[in-house]
Amino acid sequence: MPNFGIPRRVPANDLRAESSSPPLNWRRGLFRVWILVSAGWIMGWTIYLLLEGVQGSLSTRGDFIEVPILLFAPPIALWLFGYASAWAIKGFEIEK
Repeated sequence: MPNFGIPRRVPANDLRAESSSPPLNWRRGLFRVWILVSAGWIMGWTIYLLLEGVQGSLSTRGDFIEVPILLFAPPIALWLFGYASAWAIKGFEIEK
């Protein structure tokens, strides 16, 4: 009987053998996304703070203490959240 273009079912253990695309490296890919997002965050706030500094808005010592916290705390918090998420997801893997 002709197939009529309907593909045959492939057993689950043969799926990797037929796949021609290499497996994705999620850890490296998400790390690169984090780098790009963090760089965008830091560059955006740096430009804003430079413009504020030129206008004279940053005048007290407390203003200058807030700058590193504003620039680096959110990217570090995002990295820690990603690390904790990866740890939690690894808990669902089947032990061999």
